[in-house]
Amino acid sequence: MQLNNKHILVAGGTSGIGLAAARYCAEKGAKVMAVGKPNPELQSVEGRLEFEFLDLTEESNCSAAIETCVDRLGDLDGLFHVAGGSGRSFGDGPLHSLTLDAWRATFQLNLETMMMTNRAAIRFFLNQHKGGSIVNLSSVLAAHPSPAFFSTHAYAAAKAAAIGLSTAAAAHYAQHNIRVNVIAPGLVETPMSARASSDPAIQSFITTKQPLDGGRIGRPEDISAMAALLLSNEASFITGQTIHIDGGWSVSEGQHA
Repeated sequence: MQLNNKHILVAGGTSGIGLAAARYCAEKGAKVMAVGKPNPELQSVEGRLEFEFLDLTEESNCSAAIETCVDRLGDLDGLFHVAGGSGRSFGDGPLHSLTLDAWRATFQLNLETMMMTNRAAIRFFLNQHKGGSIVNLSSVLAAHPSPAFFSTHAYAAAKAAAIGLSTAAAAHYAQHNIRVNVIAPGLVETPMSARASSDPAIQSFITTKQPLDGGRIGRPEDISAMAALLLSNEASFITGQTIHIDGGWSVSEGQHA
């Protein structure tokens, strides 16, 4: 199978896109550990998939996630960093109304956690003198804004910075055979997108903004296959790339009242 003999850590893998990807990678033959917020609906082990509940905003937990993954699975070959989320609850919004506390909290959740898990994974790869693959989750909003419905400027900035960090790391560590790539989804059906999913105006907008497959909100499973590909040997000559999986968002005008 595509990921046979691979050992994968999914950071933010206990719900939404991360959980779907963790299960998909396990189905494709990998041994997987998913780390993230507690989810009472999950068993501690699902076949080739194990769970560890950790707060990744804590620096020590990011290093511990790598160590626990190696202890449980036997090695680490790839990291898919999904952990992050909306900053609306912190007060994220348009720049004129954005508070410094909201800015900092949104960046901590979406960029700082990524930096820390990526750093821990790269340190492991370097110390073991082995290559590896890192896939980071950004957002279509990093480069293709939608001011009518999605004006969370700290979130957009953090997701753009995620691309910058990933590209810089890809360039720096390519000589060590460490690959770093990015997936930038459009609007996907997850707990984070509940506000948008339940808003009729946004639903109508999405039919023209994400026109593929009849015009719909994405599903977590739409992301999983690309994540698995980038973590696999089939992508051994791919690094520093940002792949948009957005149903056409980035190339569609979108219509709204």
